[in-house]
Amino acid sequence: MDIDPLKQRLNLEVEGMSVNQLNALGNQAIQMGLISGHGYHKGQYEVLRQGKALLMPPGEAMLYLQQLIQSVSESS
Repeated sequence: MDIDPLKQRLNLEVEGMSVNQLNALGNQAIQMGLISGHGYHKGQYEVLRQGKALLMPPGEAMLYLQQLIQSVSESS
């Protein structure tokens, strides 16, 4: 089954936007002192927090970082 080239390009653009958003969230969490690092590792997304490496799917990592940043923002 061939994938429509336009649909394939759109999927790649959406995936790219998600990667950029995840990277921005990770950088924000580092700047806030919430995590010490982040990035892709063996097909999963890795978040380094409190001396532990947390591996999760990218979508789950995005939610985790959003909630972490929001919880600190709300308590300030």
